[in-house]
Amino acid sequence: MSDSPAAPKPSVPQGGKGANPMRAPYVEKVVVNIGVGEAGDRLVKAEQVLQMVTKQKPVRTLSKTTSKDLGLRVGMPIGVKVTMRGAKALEFLKTALWTKENQLPVYSFDREGNFSFGVAEYTDFPGQKYNPDIGVFGLDVCVTLSRKGIRLQHRTARTQRVPRRHRLTREEGRAWVAQTFSVTYFGEE
Repeated sequence: MSDSPAAPKPSVPQGGKGANPMRAPYVEKVVVNIGVGEAGDRLVKAEQVLQMVTKQKPVRTLSKTTSKDLGLRVGMPIGVKVTMRGAKALEFLKTALWTKENQLPVYSFDREGNFSFGVAEYTDFPGQKYNPDIGVFGLDVCVTLSRKGIRLQHRTARTQRVPRRHRLTREEGRAWVAQTFSVTYFGEE
């Protein structure tokens, strides 16, 4: 017996003959949102910005709580969001990462490999020009990474547990994003 530890198995499939296609991560969805905090003219302008950037019709988000300090009540529209899936999500994500110069902070990943980042101004996107009628709006991009087979725990009928070894980890998510989109990381956890 040798005292050296066993070589670790690669957690991100490298392709080839022995790779398991069920273990390959993919982008499940990309959610882009703008939080305004109030209904009215700013909310309408935020809808215009989101429609210009994503080329999809945004949906209004509603307040779930009442806060007299913030002037919120339940059911009041306070923001807008767009959810993208498939090829459109990948294309938008590539453009959004380009606006960040393909650099992300290390702490933007959660323990399940999902990540989010903000874009300071919508004019950072290619083809977008500043419109004085709209003003300046920033937006948040939230990306959900997953593996095939995770649907078992989310489906309505015959829900099943997914083993921990099949769930995506923070390190696997970072490695996949770095490999797929040429992203570099900065900062500490």
